[in-house]
Amino acid sequence: MAVYTEVTDEELNDFIGSYDVGRLLSFKGIAEGVENSNFLVHTDKASYILTLYEKRVNPDDLPYFLNLLQHLAAKGLSCPTPVPSRDGKLLGTLAGRPAALVTFLDGMWVKRPRVDHCAELGKAMAELHLDGADYEGFRKNALDVSGWRPLFDQCGERSDTVHPGLGGEIARELDHLEKVWPNDLPGGVIHADLFPDNVFFLGNELSGLIDFYFACNDAFAYDVAICLNAWCFEQDMSFNVTKAKALLKGYATVRPLSEAEYDALPTLCRGAALRFLLTRLYDWLSVPEGALVTPKDPLEYLKKLRFHQSISSAEAYGLER
Repeated sequence: MAVYTEVTDEELNDFIGSYDVGRLLSFKGIAEGVENSNFLVHTDKASYILTLYEKRVNPDDLPYFLNLLQHLAAKGLSCPTPVPSRDGKLLGTLAGRPAALVTFLDGMWVKRPRVDHCAELGKAMAELHLDGADYEGFRKNALDVSGWRPLFDQCGERSDTVHPGLGGEIARELDHLEKVWPNDLPGGVIHADLFPDNVFFLGNELSGLIDFYFACNDAFAYDVAICLNAWCFEQDMSFNVTKAKALLKGYATVRPLSEAEYDALPTLCRGAALRFLLTRLYDWLSVPEGALVTPKDPLEYLKKLRFHQSISSAEAYGLER
C-alpha cells in the first residue's frame, strides 16, 4: 500500500457520499507498499479502506479483482469485501483514478513470523486455492515467466548501478528459467503476493488476507513458492527449514500437493525470487519523485535467489512426502 495521489477533503466527501456508509469522520494515507494509493477511512458506521488504482494497474483487471473478493468472501474466506455504491457499482472514480471502497479487517501483520504463523498461512492459502476453484473470472499472470524479461529490459544497464554485475546475473537466470519452467501443474486462482504484510492475525489466529491486486490464474505451487520466499527466511537471509516445513504441512492439511508440484518447488522458488527481485529492481529505479513510499531493497531477493540456486531437491525445504 502507498499514497501516490493526494485527495482533497471535498473530493473525498463527495465520493463517500455516494455510498451508504455513514458520515465521514476522518481519513489518513497508508504509506506502505508500492502499487496503489490507500487511505484508512472512518465513518460514524464503520471503518473502510479506500484504494485509488494507480497507472501500473490495468483498469481492465479491476472487475476481476473486485468480483474475486466478493466470491471469496461469500465462500467464507476472511478478506476485504468491496462495498457497492448506492447505484450498485463496485468501482468509482476519485481524483482522476479508478477507486473502490472495501471493508476493514481487524488484525495486525507480524514482522517476524513464527512457526505457528507459517502453519496458519499455509492453511489459509490452500483454502483460498480451493475457494477460488469455481470463480468464473480469468486473469493471466502478467508477471509469470513470460513477463520477466520485458520487465528486466526496462531496467537495462541501470541494473548494475544497484549492484555490480547484477544485470548479467539476472540475464543468466532468465535464460535458465525460461527453458525449465513447468507449464502443466495444477492451477487456478492464486493470490501471488501473500507477504506477511498481507496476512492479518489476532493473537495467534489468522484473521484475514488482504491486497489481492496481483491475484491471477496460475499454478497453485507457485503461490506456495512465493510464500516460502516471503515467510521462511530470517533477517540474516538464512532459510528456516522449520518454518518451511510448518507452512507446507499446514497447506497439505487442506490441499495435498502432488508429486509433480513437490518436484517443481526448487524451480518455482527460484522463479518467485527472480520475480520479486525484478519488480523491486524496477521500483528502486522508477519510483516517482515525491511519492510517500520507500522502495524495498531488491538485493534481498538476489540473496534468496542464490540460496534457491543451491537447492537440488524439494526435500531441502523440509518436505515430508
